Amino acid sequence: MREVVIADTGPLVAFLVRQAQHHRWACETMATLRPPLLTCEPVLAEAAHILRRHGCDTDPLLALIERGVLNIAFSIETELAPLRQLMRRYRDQPMSLADACLVRLAELHDKPRVWTLDSDFRVYRRLGRLVIPILMPDDESRKK
Repeated sequence: MREVVIADTGPLVAFLVRQAQHHRWACETMATLRPPLLTCEPVLAEAAHILRRHGCDTDPLLALIERGVLNIAFSIETELAPLRQLMRRYRDQPMSLADACLVRLAELHDKPRVWTLDSDFRVYRRLGRLVIPILMPDDESRKK
């Protein structure tokens, strides 16, 4: 069974915005990943919002779905109970809906890895206690 890569907002925005702090890292990393990357609609909504805030078009984000690079592999409606439980468990973080969806996606796959810039994924656990493997830059300058 192959590793499943789950895409978070930060790397998607960094990949699409040339002037983003981690653009080069995101592009280099994307070149090594095997599509489709899994994600969820809250991540896409966050990414679209951030892209627009930076004056960027959202079409390249949607094109990643159209080309099969990203796959929306999650239904909030069918996963509502586990999402609520995760958000209650991590309310001190506080966990966003997008983060909860990504953690839940990691729980639904045997070999997940979350592609993120969010250091909260060092704290989150899948299935209550298992570390979530992450793919993020090593430097401490990354932003949440």
